[in-house]
Amino acid sequence: MPKISVLMSTFNCQNYSQIYNSVQSILDQTFKDWELIIYNDGSTDNGKTSQYINQLANLDVRIQVIESSHNHGLAYAKNQMIKVAKGDYITAQDDDDISEVTRLEREVDFLDKNTKYDFVGTTATVFDKDGRWGEYKTPEIPTKDSFLWSNPYIHPSVMFRKKTLKQVKGYRVAKETMRGEDYDLFLRLYAGGYKGYNIQDNLYKYYIDRNPYKKYRPMKDRINEAKLRYKGFKSLGYGFKGLPYIVKPILIGLIPNKIFRKIRERQYRKDR
Repeated sequence: MPKISVLMSTFNCQNYSQIYNSVQSILDQTFKDWELIIYNDGSTDNGKTSQYINQLANLDVRIQVIESSHNHGLAYAKNQMIKVAKGDYITAQDDDDISEVTRLEREVDFLDKNTKYDFVGTTATVFDKDGRWGEYKTPEIPTKDSFLWSNPYIHPSVMFRKKTLKQVKGYRVAKETMRGEDYDLFLRLYAGGYKGYNIQDNLYKYYIDRNPYKKYRPMKDRINEAKLRYKGFKSLGYGFKGLPYIVKPILIGLIPNKIFRKIRERQYRKDR
C-alpha cells in the first residue's frame, strides 16, 4: 500500500506539456512511496484529454487513470478519487502546477512527527508561461479568523490524513461549492475542531495566468461563494462580525477587471 495518494483532476486539457511537467514533478519527488490518480472529468474534446493522460500513465506503474463519461465538477471528482485512494495521506496536484522535489517528503515528515495536526500545506511560488512572477504567502498556523478574508491554505499544496477527510465525508457537492469546494472543506474542518499548519517554505509552484484579456469569475459564482461563506461562518459561530466578509466576493465582483488585475498582481508580487 502506498503511503500517499496524489489526486489530479483534469477537464479538456489544452496543453500536454503543461500536464506532463506537472506529473513529472511528482515522478521526481524524493519521497517515492506514492500513487497518482488522474481523473478525466468528462472531457468533451473528442478524446484528446483521454489520450494525454493515458500517455502519462505509461510513464510509471504508480499512475492510475479514471475516466468519467460526464463532467460533475471538482468536488465530485475528488470524492471519487478518495474512494479508491489507498494512501494513509491524501494530497492534490493541479494539472498546471508543479511540486518542488522535496514537497511530499517534507509534508509526510511533518504529519508523522506532529500528530496534533490533521493536515499541512505550504507557501508557494507563483508562475505563468513567462516564469516566476510572485509568491503566495499563507499564515503558519491559521485560526478561524484567518478564513474571514480568504482561504488561508493553498488547497493543492495541502496533505491530509485520509481518516480526517473521511470523518468530514470528503468534499461537499452542491451548487454553491462548484468554484469553492476547497474553501468549504476547510471551513467544515475548522468547525469540526480539526487543525492545520502551513510550512513556511515555497514547496509548491502555483500557476496563475496574468493574461490581460482573461475574464474573472462571473457574478453567479460570487453569489454562490457568499452563500458558502454564510453557511461556513455560521458553523464557526460568527454573528454580525462575519457579515461584511460574507458579501466580500460580491463587492469584489463589482470592481472593473483592469483594477482587480492590478490588485491581484500586487498581492503576489515578489517583494512582499
